[in-house]
Amino acid sequence: MAGRIPRDFIDDLIARTDIVELVDSRVKLKKAGKNYQACCPFHNEKSPSFTVSQEKQFYHCFGCGAHGNAISFLLEYDRLEFPEAVEELARFHSLEVPREQSNHTGPTPQQKAQIADDYELMEKVARYFEQQLKSHEQKDKPINYLKQRGLSGEIVKTFGIGYAPPEWDGVLSTFGASPEKQQQLLDLKLISENDNRRRYDFFRDRIMFPIRDKRGRVIGFGGRVLEDGGPKYLNSPETRIFHKGHELYGFYQARQAKRSLDRLMIVEGYMDVVALGQFGIDYAVASLGTSTTPEHVQMLFRAAPEIICCYDGDRAGREAAWRALENALPFLKDGVQMKFLFLPDGEDPDTLVRQTGKEAFEAKLANESVPLSQFFFDNLVQRHDVGNNEGKAALTKQAEEMISKIHAENLVKILTEELRKKIKGSSYQADILQDLKDASQLGKPSKIDNNRPQRTTVSPVRKLIRLLLINPGLASSNPDINPAVLDSSLIQGLSLLTKLHQFCSSKSEMNTGHVLEHFREDPDGKHLNKLLQIDHDADERNPEKLYTDSFNRLIEQQLNARFEQLRAKGQLSMDEKREFMLLSQTKMTYSAE
Repeated sequence: MAGRIPRDFIDDLIARTDIVELVDSRVKLKKAGKNYQACCPFHNEKSPSFTVSQEKQFYHCFGCGAHGNAISFLLEYDRLEFPEAVEELARFHSLEVPREQSNHTGPTPQQKAQIADDYELMEKVARYFEQQLKSHEQKDKPINYLKQRGLSGEIVKTFGIGYAPPEWDGVLSTFGASPEKQQQLLDLKLISENDNRRRYDFFRDRIMFPIRDKRGRVIGFGGRVLEDGGPKYLNSPETRIFHKGHELYGFYQARQAKRSLDRLMIVEGYMDVVALGQFGIDYAVASLGTSTTPEHVQMLFRAAPEIICCYDGDRAGREAAWRALENALPFLKDGVQMKFLFLPDGEDPDTLVRQTGKEAFEAKLANESVPLSQFFFDNLVQRHDVGNNEGKAALTKQAEEMISKIHAENLVKILTEELRKKIKGSSYQADILQDLKDASQLGKPSKIDNNRPQRTTVSPVRKLIRLLLINPGLASSNPDINPAVLDSSLIQGLSLLTKLHQFCSSKSEMNTGHVLEHFREDPDGKHLNKLLQIDHDADERNPEKLYTDSFNRLIEQQLNARFEQLRAKGQLSMDEKREFMLLSQTKMTYSAE
């Protein structure tokens, strides 16, 4: 595995990049005042709400909230992983990406050449299988099978479906002209070798489904038997280019069919994906003989905001759905949905879509899919007897452990409240008691919660953070303002403001893109992203004055918080009494002003 990409290189890459030029190479922009505008590429809209700032090197959509820097745009628009996005941006500038030294060395030039040759060979074999479907002397058998399954020639071509002939050495004799090539065929599991060292084709007399990675390269195959005998489906074993827990059949085709995916549906089989695609449901994917892994979940959530797991309604199907839910928990975020649809006994997506058609099938998805929260508690209630305290305790323990893995704040609140109702019941008395408990906290001195949206005004901490995000130069141009001198125990959110201020003060030339990149992996980065989704036009009218006024408000809030803290104490020391009197006079001065 290659070493990490140096941070300095990433910062330099962002500094070199004109985000307007990058975005315009993929989405046509028009000048609108000092910024640039277009219809958002991340959601459907008729009037443009997607703006790109050349000054800040930052894009923002006021419709869907999408925002970020040049690397973020490549991550979302080109659907790349972070290292791939950096490499793509480096290619944009004709630069090589350096790597830091690590205990793990990257692939050698020889290994890179070998892998490139592997992809080329797999593509040739895929075309060979396609040709066999058209020209083999026994082609009528696989063609009749595909027709019986109701597949059109167009959909067969779209997915590159082919035929592995029944001969023992079709692939071997075609591609294994030398010992080196035969060894490559063995390494890629296209041929096998028995104890007598006899070599023969791995796939024989099967309908062949080429498996492509997200970049469209053939990495393996799935073979469907035509007659009884042997396993119904035979998948390529793992190789140096194929790792089934990281890949989804049909994922590449789904992304090719639609630039911006509204949803993805995960089903169990190749034929389900192909049949749904023929009926215009071109957003189905299938795992490759495994359960839905964490890597699958990450791929799905990066590609679409709504994921539907479509499984059989039997016990095995529900257990598979539960494993998918468990693997999804760490990757859930506010703004995405995961749902579950369980089909009637004896039905699968292939048979159901042929019986009902596209409209009825999608109506079933819309009306009968169960939200994650409902499936979560339905399953837990079945596992634990909530009729007694011990069962309630066991359910609570398991639910809390699972909820703790979720990083979506609003979803956590909803699930926690639902858990309370499941355990205590949603009776009038229970709700009143909770309301009284909540109300009793209102009169107590507390920290300023900068993460909670204010109904009337934005807190000074949030205001200062937003101002630094969109104008990082404020930190260096106002050296007298330093949040580090304040007391973080009295003001919640001050530690994030201080951290942001220190970073913005560290370099003179900096824009919003640099700030976002620095905090990409920081746990507090999610708070910065939320603040950027708020309309910040007002903050650009007089940022210097807003910055100074907000810091003065922050000082006033700290004084008030300390005053309330001392007033709540029963006994005060002499120093605390003097401080209390001084704070009282200060409050009177502020009131008079």
